[in-house]
Amino acid sequence: MYFFNQLKPILSLVAIFIFCCGGLYAQEESGMSSEGNSLAINTAEATENLDVLACPEWMGEGCNWTLLQGDPEKGNFDILYRIPANHTVPNHWHTSPERIIVLEGTLEVTYEGEETQVLNKGDYAYGPAKKPHVARSVDGPCTLFIAFVDPFDAVPVEE
Repeated sequence: MYFFNQLKPILSLVAIFIFCCGGLYAQEESGMSSEGNSLAINTAEATENLDVLACPEWMGEGCNWTLLQGDPEKGNFDILYRIPANHTVPNHWHTSPERIIVLEGTLEVTYEGEETQVLNKGDYAYGPAKKPHVARSVDGPCTLFIAFVDPFDAVPVEE
């Protein structure tokens, strides 16, 4: 009995360890790991399976976005951004840099102090943090993949 009483604290720690590790293993098996899981989305069908959100009013009617991954309030997130045909997104900037890939259509983007760049399907662009820019879809709707590093904002530039 004396020996068992001395082992009691150790056995309690072992039981707690097994319980905790078993819980972590169960999370990983169920896809809820705190480390995160891989993700695959058919972007052509994203509007059918994910929420489509309207852009702020100042960006104009018809543009919308869909969250693909992450949390816009925390940063490190990806979106699909859709612009209707022949639509101009007014001059604005973001606190975060943005990484853009054109998935559909043609986009003209002009960053302050730079030449206008024409981006076609498959093209990549990097937008520096806090750099004002204007974007316009050309000859049809435009769908962009955009990755943000920092929490989301879009600040209109008063002209």
